[in-house]
Amino acid sequence: MPGTGPKYFPCVLCNKRTKPRERRKITKPEIRFLQKHFFVSVKHEHDTLCNACRHKYYASDRKSTDSKSEEGADDNYCPTPKRPRSSSVLTSPPSVSLCIPSTSKSHSHCFLCKHPGPKMVVVPPNARFRVFLNCEIIIPAGSRCCPNHLDDGQFKTDVWSKIKANKTSLLNRSTILDLLKRLRTVAFHNSYRIDFDLANLTESDYLNLTGICKDAFSELCASLKDVWNTPVRSTRTSLGIFLFKLKSGLSNKMLSTIFNISKSSLRRAIASVRQSLVCSFVPQNLGLQHISREEVIDKHTRSLAHTLFGSSRNTEAVLVLDGTYIYIQKSNNFQFQRRSYSLHKGRPLVKAMVVVTTTGYFLTTIGPYLADGKNIDAAILTHMFKTNVQDRKNWVREEDIFVLDRGFRDAISLLEDLGIRAEIPCFMKRGEKQLSTEDANLSRLVTKVGWIVKSANARIKRWKYFDKVLPTNQVPYIGDLIRIVCAISNKFLPPLSGDREDDVAIASKMLYLSRQVNTLKERVETENLDTRKSTIWKEATTVVDFPRLSEERLRELTCGTYQLRLSKSYIQEHLDGNHDIFVHQEDPHLLKVKLQSRHVSAKSHLLWISYTEADITAWYCRCKTGARVVGVCAHIAAILWYLGYGRFMYSADERVGVRDWSSFVEDATNVPEEIDQSDSDESIVEE
Repeated sequence: MPGTGPKYFPCVLCNKRTKPRERRKITKPEIRFLQKHFFVSVKHEHDTLCNACRHKYYASDRKSTDSKSEEGADDNYCPTPKRPRSSSVLTSPPSVSLCIPSTSKSHSHCFLCKHPGPKMVVVPPNARFRVFLNCEIIIPAGSRCCPNHLDDGQFKTDVWSKIKANKTSLLNRSTILDLLKRLRTVAFHNSYRIDFDLANLTESDYLNLTGICKDAFSELCASLKDVWNTPVRSTRTSLGIFLFKLKSGLSNKMLSTIFNISKSSLRRAIASVRQSLVCSFVPQNLGLQHISREEVIDKHTRSLAHTLFGSSRNTEAVLVLDGTYIYIQKSNNFQFQRRSYSLHKGRPLVKAMVVVTTTGYFLTTIGPYLADGKNIDAAILTHMFKTNVQDRKNWVREEDIFVLDRGFRDAISLLEDLGIRAEIPCFMKRGEKQLSTEDANLSRLVTKVGWIVKSANARIKRWKYFDKVLPTNQVPYIGDLIRIVCAISNKFLPPLSGDREDDVAIASKMLYLSRQVNTLKERVETENLDTRKSTIWKEATTVVDFPRLSEERLRELTCGTYQLRLSKSYIQEHLDGNHDIFVHQEDPHLLKVKLQSRHVSAKSHLLWISYTEADITAWYCRCKTGARVVGVCAHIAAILWYLGYGRFMYSADERVGVRDWSSFVEDATNVPEEIDQSDSDESIVEE
C-alpha cells in the first residue's frame, strides 16, 4: 500500500543508499553468508544489498567453490590455510562506538576547510593512519579533502593543527582490524629502526641525525625527483639514510642494522637520493649559474672586504679560494696511487677547490683533483680558467679580487693577465727570520678576509663522512657529495660571517695602521734591548700599574678574536710562579716577557710591551709576524689578556685554560734513580 513501505532503502552491509534497480530480495545463501562473516541479520523484508556488495559476494563465493573443486580433484592436496578473502573485500557496517575523536565525513566538501567540490581527493589510508598515530583522531574511510592539503600522500605540517574532531567515532570490523595491523607494523619497525615518517623525532633529533632542522628536511624531501616509496622505505626514509650517512660517517653495515634495511636496499636508497639531489637541488643552490654577480656583491660581500680591497664604486666581486683535502685509502692501481699521494700531507688524498664569498657563501666547488706535485693550488686555478669551468670567464670580470693563500703564488701572473687582482700574504725574503712591519701589516689585511674559506672547509668536514678515510670505490662520488653538502649549507644554514655595523670603521682603522711603523721595534733594535745585559731588567712578580682592559678594548687591539681564544692556553704554562715578566729599571712602563712556544719545547718568544696607566701604546714580538701594528700576534695578545683582564677575573686557585691530562698518561722520561744494591747484597751474605 502506498505510504506503508520505507522511503529509504540502505544496504544492510555498507549502509549506502540503494537505487531502485538494486532493490531485490536478499537470497537465503546471502543471508547465511552475512550472518556467518559479519553477524548481520536480515530483519525486514525490504532489506537489500547494493550492487557493489552483491558482486563482491558473488566473486568470493565463486572463488570458494573453485577451491573446493580443486580439493575434491586431488585428495592428497592440502592447501595452506589462508585468511578468508571475503573479509578483505567486504566491509561490515559501522557498529562499534569508541571514545576516540573522529572527523566528519563528506564527499561533497573538504573535511578540513569545508571547501566545496568538485576537485576533491580521497584521503589516502597512510595519511589517515598517521593522523590517528600522532593526534589520536580517526578520519573515516572515504573522507575527502583539497589536494593542496597533501604532499606525497601525507598531510602537510601546517595542516595538523587544523584537524577538528567530534567526541566519539563509529567503526566497523574491517576498520578496526586494519588499524590493529598497521599499529603492529609500526610497533615492529620502531623497535628496530629510526623512522623519519613518524612525527616522534624532535627538532634536535633532526639536527643531530641529519644536520638540518625538521622543516628544512621536509623542504629538501619535496625537491627529490625519481625517488619513490618502496615496501621497506619511503622517500623521507631514503633521504634520512643519505643525510645520516653523511653526518655520521658510519658504514653501510652499521646503517643496515640501525634502519633494519638490507645493505643492497641501503645502497640503492643512497644512490637514488644522491642522483636526484645532483640533478634537481644542487643547480638551484650552487654554481656560477645559480646566482648573479650583482647578488653576490650586494648580499654576500662584507663591507669590511670592500673597504680593505675594493674601490669606492663597490662593483668588484671579492672571492676567497682554497683547496680542501679528502683522504682516501691507498689504491691497488699503482698509477693512481702515485698520482693521489700528497707529499705535503704524506698520505693519499684528493683535493677539491672551494670558492666562497666573504660571508662564507659557497659560490662553487670544482673537482676533485689529484694530489701529486702537478696538481698544486696554482695549477688547479690555472686549469679552472683555461678550461673555462662553468663558464667562469663570463662570470669573473676585470678588477675582481681573489683572496688567496701562498700556495697560489705561481698563478698570480695569470690572474694579472686576466685583469684580476690577487691578494696574497707576503713572503719572507731569503735569510730573514721575521716579516717586516709593512709586510706583516699587509698580510694581516689578507688574513682578516681570507680566514672565511678555512671556516667553510671546516663546515664541510663537520659532515663526518668527509672527515674519514674513504674507500677508493667512493672516489667517483666525492665531487657530487661535496656539492650536495655545500648546496645544503647555502640553502638551510646561516652564513658563517655576516655584515656588522662597525665593519667599515674597523677596516678604515686597519688601513690607517697598515701605513704606520712599529716604533717599539725601532727602539728595541736601536737600544739593543734584546742583547744587552740583564742588569737593566728586573723580574716583576706583579705589574700593579698595568691598565685594566675591557673585552671590547682587547678586540680592538687584536683586530679579531682568534688570538684571544689562544690566550688562556698560552698563559696556563706561566701561572706556576715563573712568570718570566721583566720591567725596565729606567722605564717602568716597558715590559719584556719570555713566552713559551706552543709548538716547540726548546723555543720561546721574546716580546716587549709599552704602556701608560690608561692604555697600551706599543708592542713588538720576535715571532714571524710580531712586528705588525695592525693587530697583535697571539703571544702579545696572551700577555695583554692576562695582565689587563684575566688576572682580575680569576681567583688564585681557579684554573685558567684547559685541563692538563698529563697526570693520566705515563711519561717514559720519569725513571726513578737506581738503588745501590751493595748494602743489601752484603746483608744477605752475612745472614
